Amino acid sequence: MNARLAAALVLAAIVGACAAPVSRPVAEQGRRPDGFPDAYYLDAARRGQPVYEIDARSSSVVIEVRRAGTLAQLGHDHVVVSHDVAGYVAPVANRADLYVPLDRMVVDERGARAEAHFDGQPPDDAIEGTRGNMLGKLDAAAHPFAVIGVRGIEKDAAGGSLLNATLALKGVTREVRIPAEVASAPDEVSVSGSVTVTQTSFGIVPYSVLAGALQVRDEVDIRFRIRARRMPL
Repeated sequence: MNARLAAALVLAAIVGACAAPVSRPVAEQGRRPDGFPDAYYLDAARRGQPVYEIDARSSSVVIEVRRAGTLAQLGHDHVVVSHDVAGYVAPVANRADLYVPLDRMVVDERGARAEAHFDGQPPDDAIEGTRGNMLGKLDAAAHPFAVIGVRGIEKDAAGGSLLNATLALKGVTREVRIPAEVASAPDEVSVSGSVTVTQTSFGIVPYSVLAGALQVRDEVDIRFRIRARRMPL
């Protein structure tokens, strides 16, 4: 039962939310989402607008998903990490486009589990099984990327930033508003924050057995740290 719960937990986790050549292995292999707007950013840079390319070496997306129910102790909490975020940021336009290759996400990285304060470490074979089930359930062969688009930044009541964004996963796109901290310099932009999304908003039914005694929380917690460096003119 633990293995099945693990698969469902990581499936839930994937539902989660910015130029050096070594940070672009996926792009260099020609793997990019269909219709990804590289041309928009390259044209903006040629016209002299500040455009920043995401540095994967110093960026990450971390997704945490937790068990629930009276028999929750029979399962595991899980953490999934991407160290391969790619894309661009155009601050003048309040725009960013990012993507995460699903098959390069790491399940239950030891450091990430410790940072999330999750107890214990699942065995390697269970982690590999979980990862395979995750990619199958997400139909990663047909929809290999999670894609995030930002089309505006607002200020909240406390003076912080809110990103007006969309998240596309498994052919489903949803609007999300993401609280974030944004810092910029002439050669660098950094964005960090966190947001909670639900599985059901993406058409995913949370795993549940025994009348809910063993289940996965509908809510998935996402935190991210994005660093982007200015592209040369």
